[in-house]
Amino acid sequence: MQRKKRRQRRNWIIGIIIALLVIAGLGNFAYQRHQQAETKTVRLGLVGTDSQPVWDSVRARLKKEHINIKYVTFNDYVQPDVALKEGKIDMHSCLTRYYFDSYNKNQHAHLISIGNTVISPLGIYSKKYKHLKDLPDGATIAIPNEPTTLGRGLNLLQSAGLIKVKRNSGIKPSLNDITANPKNLKFKEVDPAETARALSSVDASIINGNYAVAANLQPKKDSLYLEPVNKKAKPYVNIIAVQAKDKNNPTYKKVVDAYQTEATKQAIQKTYKGSQVAAWPIFGRN
Repeated sequence: MQRKKRRQRRNWIIGIIIALLVIAGLGNFAYQRHQQAETKTVRLGLVGTDSQPVWDSVRARLKKEHINIKYVTFNDYVQPDVALKEGKIDMHSCLTRYYFDSYNKNQHAHLISIGNTVISPLGIYSKKYKHLKDLPDGATIAIPNEPTTLGRGLNLLQSAGLIKVKRNSGIKPSLNDITANPKNLKFKEVDPAETARALSSVDASIINGNYAVAANLQPKKDSLYLEPVNKKAKPYVNIIAVQAKDKNNPTYKKVVDAYQTEATKQAIQKTYKGSQVAAWPIFGRN
């Protein structure tokens, strides 16, 4: 009789344990399903992979908020706006404000910026000379042939005191807008990606930060002159963009908040070594 009672008690205890395990398992399963249901995926457009190390740090932090960043990479700077307009991506982070605004206006795209990210200063570099004052009369300067960057390069030369351009030429002057050129500088227009390679055949070259680093140049150390990062440079700030209807999307706002942090600023410094600078501390959040 006692054996039977002990057996019944043991079976009862085992039954309770099994029931508790089942309940715990179901609870855990339900929790995981809930978490999966709550996780939101954001398709982020990038050009190439240069900016992924910085976004990797942002993505890791966003996972804690159940936001998954999925990279969608492009090979040029035209497709991200097109893909965003067509809804193939949710946001992109690869274009300057000036380029973005031009596309948005010309194509009636209804896109909007929701956050500043980085700015990549132009620099004047040379293999022959160590100081701007050493540039001789008639020196040849390689300059990017893309109209926006060419104009930016001319404004850079003006801020360096080498030339003057028409006051009303704005942020996009052309070579015809040069009004003073005391050193009689000559200009060789080249593809922006070729400006670093051109150093061997010219006296100096105007090079964007990412191309400078790719050529093993350190902007702060190796440039003869670096573009001032001030309010006038705001058109060249890179942005996070979304469709206008999503400007108040809480998930997208969390992405911006996660990006514009001290941790991201440190990741930018570590990754780019001065070729790109965190923009929001200088130009504001957006």
